[in-house]
Amino acid sequence: MRVALFLTCVNDTLYPATGRAVVTLLERLGVEVDFPVEQSCCGQPQFNTGYRHASEPLVRRYARAFEGYDHIVVPSGSCAAMVRDNYPRIGRKAAAEGRGGELAGLAESVVPRTVELTEFLVDVLGVTDVGAYYPHRVTYHPTCHGLRMLGLGERPRRLLEAVRGLELVELPGAQECCGFGGTFAVKNAAVSAAMGADKARAVMATGASAVCTVDNSCQMHIGGTLSRLGSAVRPVHIAEILASTEEVPFR
Repeated sequence: MRVALFLTCVNDTLYPATGRAVVTLLERLGVEVDFPVEQSCCGQPQFNTGYRHASEPLVRRYARAFEGYDHIVVPSGSCAAMVRDNYPRIGRKAAAEGRGGELAGLAESVVPRTVELTEFLVDVLGVTDVGAYYPHRVTYHPTCHGLRMLGLGERPRRLLEAVRGLELVELPGAQECCGFGGTFAVKNAAVSAAMGADKARAVMATGASAVCTVDNSCQMHIGGTLSRLGSAVRPVHIAEILASTEEVPFR
């Protein structure tokens, strides 16, 4: 099977190890991974800030970059949700404004092919045990976009529960937002920081040595807050856990 990796801006700029982990993991499972170099931002910052028209060229770019692939694998619930939930909205709005059906057609072409990483593993490949080994006590934070927009449900947990050596512990108030919210953290910094502190204290209360998410944007917010509170809990993307084996620890 041959798929395309949509790495996303945050991962490309700040967490390139996540992209390497995804490739390591998928290739171990027999998947051929391409990285179309034309890919760029999905347009979420523009769209969420109210600049819908500024996100339209990025819809076109996304569709062009990933044309011809059966699956576009995204290690980010946030960006996958932007494509699946908001690209159709952008297309409908453009059509309602009398600008034709181009964007709606592009959305229709990419939405069914765009899958978040844990969806791809569980639903497409049909696996939960990916041969990973990660001998640590881990807690899992289900990020808002993955939880509420994509409906990832138990997929990430099922994958983590199958990792050898990993002890998965419940996170108190797991479904509460960490406070990042993209541009929300900039516009409402005090509220965002307070929510982040609540989440970080909940993480610390578990006694876990690592906190895992499917979104490095939220991971960045939680990890930064943990650091400021003097905690040694390590933030880690689920791809890095799943890529790790006893023979070759990922990090």
